[in-house]
Amino acid sequence: MANHKSTIKRIRQTETRRLHNRYYAKTMRNALRDLRAEKDKSAALEMYPKVQKMLDKLAKQNIIHWKKAANLKSGVMKHIAKLA
Repeated sequence: MANHKSTIKRIRQTETRRLHNRYYAKTMRNALRDLRAEKDKSAALEMYPKVQKMLDKLAKQNIIHWKKAANLKSGVMKHIAKLA
């Protein structure tokens, strides 16, 4: 266990940030899963702006890398384009 006050605080902050990042990463994965499971093109197009906004926010906050966000958005758009 840490002995310094600053190290104890650092451990607390790290745990808080880890839980925060984990929650938002999981929320993003669930939103992507729901969008990819959608079979109706119009419904998928309705969901897309919300998912895009979520990805952009997470990239801005450095929870995910901005290139990962771009790749995910691209992949989702390819999926939507394939829908009939």
